[in-house]
Amino acid sequence: MARRVGVYTRISRDDEGDSLGVARQQQDCERLADLRAWQVAKVYEDNDVSAFKRNVVREEFELMLSDLRAGLIDGIVAYDLDRLARQPRDLERLIDIFDERPRLEFATVTNDINIGTPDGRTMARIMVAFANKSSHDASRRIRRKHLELAQQGKDSGGPAPYGWRKEDRTKVDPKAAEAIRQAQRDILSGVRIGTIRRGWQEQGLGNPRNGTKRMAHHHVEHILTNPRLVGYRTYHGEILYGEDGQPVMGEWEPINTLEEWEAVCSAVAERKQKYPSTALARKYLLSGIARCGLCKNKIRGQANNRREPGSKATRYTYQCSVVNGGCGKVGRVGEPVDRLIAQLVLEEQRARAAVSGVPVDQRWPKEAELEQINEDIAQLVEAERSKQITVATLLQLLPSKERSRDELKLERARFYKVQKQAEAKGDTTNLTVDEFLALPVERQQEIVLHSLSAVIIHPAGRGARKFNPKLIEPVWR
Repeated sequence: MARRVGVYTRISRDDEGDSLGVARQQQDCERLADLRAWQVAKVYEDNDVSAFKRNVVREEFELMLSDLRAGLIDGIVAYDLDRLARQPRDLERLIDIFDERPRLEFATVTNDINIGTPDGRTMARIMVAFANKSSHDASRRIRRKHLELAQQGKDSGGPAPYGWRKEDRTKVDPKAAEAIRQAQRDILSGVRIGTIRRGWQEQGLGNPRNGTKRMAHHHVEHILTNPRLVGYRTYHGEILYGEDGQPVMGEWEPINTLEEWEAVCSAVAERKQKYPSTALARKYLLSGIARCGLCKNKIRGQANNRREPGSKATRYTYQCSVVNGGCGKVGRVGEPVDRLIAQLVLEEQRARAAVSGVPVDQRWPKEAELEQINEDIAQLVEAERSKQITVATLLQLLPSKERSRDELKLERARFYKVQKQAEAKGDTTNLTVDEFLALPVERQQEIVLHSLSAVIIHPAGRGARKFNPKLIEPVWR
C-alpha cells in the first residue's frame, strides 16, 4: 500500500497575492512523491507567511505536525528544508515526531536529507542554523535600508496601503480614499469602528490584498488614523522626525488635511479613554434611552420570533425586564415607537434649526504660536550643532519648549475635533424618517439625544392592540 504523505509549501512574501510561488513548489513536490510511489494525501500551504519571525503562527505547519503525530499522514515532502523551518526550535519539534514514529518518510526536492536518520538530523540542524543566521543578516540589512528610505521620505515597497493605487502606491485611489473619508466622518458623528468594519466587510473594502478577508478591529482603526493619510512618514509605527524637528513628509499624495486627521485621531483616543474595554454596540434606537412608565427603569430592545406578514425582518420590542431590575409590566412593539420618535425629533430640530457653536471654517487661533515654538526648537538644535551652545545648555532649554509644543498640538487636535465633528454630524433637518432609520444606530442615537434625554413608555392597559402615540412620552432637553 502506497505511503500517504503531506506536501508542505511556503513562501515568505507574496505581494501580488496570486500564490504562484507555492504553486510551483507544489508541482515539484508532487512530482517527487510520484517518483517515490507515495500518495499525496494533503497539501499544507502557508502562503505569504514567514518561518523566521517568532511571533508568526504558521497555521498549516501546525496542522501538518498535528496530522503527523496523529498518524493521518506517513511523511512530508517539501521543496527545501528552509521552507519547513528557519528556527531551530521548529526543526526540533519535527524531529521529536520522527522519534515517536520511526517509519515516517521525509524528502525535499533540492537535497537528499532524511531527518529519520542521525546523520540526516545533524545535517538538517546545521542547515537550519545557517538559514537562521542568513535570515538574521537579511533582517538587519533590511531594517537599515528601511530606515534610510524612511529618512528620505520614500516608500519601503510591499503591497500598497489601503487608500492608494496598487500599481502606483504614491497615487491616491479615489474610491478607497472616499471610503476612508466617509468612515472618518462616521467616526466623528458617533459611529463605532465595529459598525464601519462590518459595513466594509460586506462591501469588500479595506483590505488591499484580499477584499473578502475578515478584518480585525485594530486593522480598520489603523487605516483611519494612519499618519500616512496626512503625508507623514513612519518607522516601526511611529512618526519619523527630521533633524529640523519636523515630521518627515513622504513622497505620496495625502488623503487628509492635518486638521481632518488630527480630529479623527483625537476622537478615537477620546472614545478609548471614555469607554475602556466597553462594548458600545446597540441594535435598537431607544435601548438605554427608553424608560418604563411605571417603575422608570431603563428599557432595552429585544428581538422576538414573530415576523410581520410578508416580511423577512424579525420583530423587536421594548420590554421592561425583571432581570434588569424592572417591573416587567410594560412593553411595546419597537418599530412604531422608533418611527414616532424619529418624526418628533426631526420636526423639533427643523423648528429649532440648531447650529454648531464652532464656525466650520474657523482656524485655530494659536497656529502662529505653535509655529514660533517649532522654529525656536529648530534654532536651538542648530545652535548646538554649530557649537554656539553646549549639549548641556540645549538639554536645559529644550524640554520646556517641547512640552509647550506638545500641549499646543494636543489643544489644536481638540479644537479641530470639535469643528470636524460639527461638520460630520451635519444638518439633520432635511432628513426624512426613512433616511434617518437607514443611518447606523449610533448615529440615530446621537441625533435623538441631541433633542431628548429620555422616552417614557406608559402601559397600554389590558386588551390594547392598536398603537397609541399618546402613551409614548418624549422628555425634551
